[in-house]
Amino acid sequence: MKFKVASKILDANERIARENRKIFSDAGVYVINLMSSPGAGKTSLLENTIKGLKGGMGLGVIEGDIMGTDDAVRIENLGVPVVQINTGGACHLDANMINEVLGDLPLKDIDILFIENVGNLVCPAEFKVGEDIKVMILSIAEGHDKPLKYPLMFQESSALLINKVDLKPFLDVNVEKIRRDALSLNPSVKIFEVSCRTGEGIDQWIQWLQTLTS
Repeated sequence: MKFKVASKILDANERIARENRKIFSDAGVYVINLMSSPGAGKTSLLENTIKGLKGGMGLGVIEGDIMGTDDAVRIENLGVPVVQINTGGACHLDANMINEVLGDLPLKDIDILFIENVGNLVCPAEFKVGEDIKVMILSIAEGHDKPLKYPLMFQESSALLINKVDLKPFLDVNVEKIRRDALSLNPSVKIFEVSCRTGEGIDQWIQWLQTLTS
């Protein structure tokens, strides 16, 4: 019985995700579903990314959190259209949540829409929201065991950003193991080592983003 219920939920989500995908495609919007655990640096990465891309293309953001608006305020302060979704307890965004806020975004003016999912290394990877690609961030402070412990998110992501590499001298973490294990799960994943604090690797990430819509 539990399997049947879960299957129906996923089937309904897939249907709405396809509807979202058509809306985005018709509007010429490229959509990136950004995932990570809490505190890995999603919003900091978005701030750096917006600063690097702004002026060259239209940007928009959907912020997903269980509660609060702090992240949305940070994005709004950069002059980018942003919509906040508070799930009220749900550990991920789903396609219906995204569908309900699309009317609040100027899609015709947006080239890339970033969806910052709820911080969680499991559930967000299971639910499509209408995105073109999934991208995940892993902070090195989380340890080098995460790819093999949480394989689905690494398997589903087109790119992996290994964040906070400026902390390497202070942590007992094997970044090469993260790379190796991620590639064993997903040989085609694009990997960037970045620091949102120092800016290391951000230019390479932005250059890759620009190729997606060129």
